[in-house]
Amino acid sequence: MNFTLRQLHYFKALAEQRNFGRAAQVCHVSQPALSVQIRALEDLMGGPLVERQARDVVLTPLGRDVLTLAHDVLSAADRLDRLARDQSRGYRSLSLGLIPTMAPYLLPGVLAALRARDLSLRVQVREARTERLLASLRAGEIDAAVLALPSGGSGFVEEPLFQDRFLLAGSETRLARLSSGPDVLRPTDLGRAHLMLLEDGHCLTDQALEVCGQDRHSSGINMGASSLGTLTRLVAEGFGLTLMPELALRSECTMIPDLKLLRFSEPEPARTVGLIRREATRDEGWFTDLAQVIREVGQGIVAATRAA
Repeated sequence: MNFTLRQLHYFKALAEQRNFGRAAQVCHVSQPALSVQIRALEDLMGGPLVERQARDVVLTPLGRDVLTLAHDVLSAADRLDRLARDQSRGYRSLSLGLIPTMAPYLLPGVLAALRARDLSLRVQVREARTERLLASLRAGEIDAAVLALPSGGSGFVEEPLFQDRFLLAGSETRLARLSSGPDVLRPTDLGRAHLMLLEDGHCLTDQALEVCGQDRHSSGINMGASSLGTLTRLVAEGFGLTLMPELALRSECTMIPDLKLLRFSEPEPARTVGLIRREATRDEGWFTDLAQVIREVGQGIVAATRAA
């Protein structure tokens, strides 16, 4: 099948203008030239795409299907055209994935730092859970991902960036009920506490359960919040306790002043924030540079939290 982008463009204009004359004007061609291309596309598709009326055209069922796909094809072609132009001008692109419990807190600083270093860099961001990011990496849909290490995947290069410690978060009343004092507080002391976690599928939930020595079926475990923001608001209102990563602390406490926190005794539970890429992807310096940018931003956030 040898349809052309020009034919799809003409057909899209015809569907929008619902008139051959107006569509020809929009496409800057003569009406006969546009009609010839529409007829050729109909021959390729095996049926009429529009019902021709005196002053109007109406899409046929086949025409509606073709129009939907034409939008996708033309959109992809436009992105390819922009990519080619960017390459010719010396612009580079980076597609970066981050898990939801890191993205909102790291991205502003990371994107600002990348832009300050290289104005020619075009960054695309994808926020998804670990399993989805690993699948996207394998498929070549993204270049690198920021998540908790170890990733659990094979065929990847993993670069540790910094330690993100966990604090206990809740209302003042809830925290006051703990039997252990703050100087000797350990995650395993929370056995009978009402622990609230993100819905299943978030790696932060798995990490919290592990450090607390509990499983999904333990008494008092409530998994259902879809974001750290929702979880923080719930525990601040006294609905339970949760483990809050330092990375999110400054942002969430600013939004929710009533949130109270306690640090665990040494050794404090933590997750390792890391950057990963496919083994088959050549570094050529970009991965090392990106890791250093994210490391500096992340360490700056957690250092400010520890100093407060």
